[in-house]
Amino acid sequence: MRAPTIRDVADRAGVSKSLVSLVLRGSDQVRAEKREAVLRAVRDLGYRPNAAARSLSERRTRTIGVLLNDLRNPWYVDLLDGLNSLLSASGLHMLLADARLNRRVGHDLAGPFLDLRADGLVVVGTLPDPAALDAVAARIPVVVAGAREPVPAGVDVVAGDDERGTRLVTEHLIGLGHRTIAHLAGYGAVGELRRSSFASVMREHGLGERAPVEPCDMTEEGGYRATVRLLSRPDRPTAVFAVNDIACVGALSAAEELGLSVPRDLSLVGYDNTSVSRLRHLWLTTVDHAGHEVGRRAARCLLDRLERPGEEGRLRLTAPTLEVRGTTGPPQVPGTVRG
Repeated sequence: MRAPTIRDVADRAGVSKSLVSLVLRGSDQVRAEKREAVLRAVRDLGYRPNAAARSLSERRTRTIGVLLNDLRNPWYVDLLDGLNSLLSASGLHMLLADARLNRRVGHDLAGPFLDLRADGLVVVGTLPDPAALDAVAARIPVVVAGAREPVPAGVDVVAGDDERGTRLVTEHLIGLGHRTIAHLAGYGAVGELRRSSFASVMREHGLGERAPVEPCDMTEEGGYRATVRLLSRPDRPTAVFAVNDIACVGALSAAEELGLSVPRDLSLVGYDNTSVSRLRHLWLTTVDHAGHEVGRRAARCLLDRLERPGEEGRLRLTAPTLEVRGTTGPPQVPGTVRG
C-alpha cells in the first residue's frame, strides 16, 4: 500500500498542506479545532512525516550523536536515560555509537556523525584520543559527559565531583577504624582525580604510608587480578576502594575466592552506584555521582549551545553522595571471632 502523504492528511482534515505543516511543527498559531482535526487525520491514516524532507527544509536533522567510550559500562545507562529525557522532550533523537567497537574496526570515532549531519554531539566517558574532537567541535556543538580530559575551546564538560566523592569514601572507611586502605586505580583524568584525592585524604589523616595503590583497567577481571595482588601482600589491607563498581565486583570475587568474608575480613567500596551495585547478593557500598543528573545537564548544555553557539565552554560538576550498604564495616580486631 502507498504510504500516506501530507496531502492525504490535509484532504482528510479539510485543511491546507501548510496548516498541516504548522501543526506537525507544534506551532501555537493554529486554532484548537483545526489542530485536533489534523492530529486525528494523522492517527487515522498512520501518517509519519518525511524526516529527510523536513531536514532539507529546516537545515536540521533533529538528531544528536552520542559517542560512548564503552557501551558495557552500566553507569552509562542512567546517564543516557537523563540525556534522552530532555532531548526527546525537545524533539531530538539520539544516534548511539560505541567508541570501543569503532576503534576495533579502525573507524573514525566522530566522523560518521558529521556524515549523517547530526545537529550536535555528546561524548560520554573518556576517549583514548580527545584531540579527535577538535575537528568535530569546529563544526557542530559538542558536550562531554562523565570525563575530565582537556577539551577544545567552546566544549562544555559535565561530570561528577570525583575529588569530593573519593573523600566521602576514604573518610567513611577511616571513620570505621580502617588504617591500611588500598585503592584500585583507574585510567584517564577521572581515574587520576580519584587516585590523587584518595592519597591526599590518607595523608591528611597520617596514613599516607598505609595506602597501597594497584592499577586496574576498570573491568571486573582487572579488579579481580589487582585485588589478588593486594591480598597477597604481607601488609594486607583491611579495606579496598575500587575506582568503579565493576572493578569492585572483581574485588569481591577475589576476596571470596581467597576465603575472606566481606565485610568481616575485608571492606569494599565501589564508585558509580550502578544497577550492579544494587543487586541484593552484592549490595555494594558505593558513591552515587548522579548519572541521571549528569545526562540531563549535558542535554541542557547542548540545547543551550544549539540556541546560542560560540559561547565559552564551561565545567559543571554534580554533587556525589555515599551509599552505605553491605560491603563495609569495622575492621576485625586480631584474635576475635565475629558471628
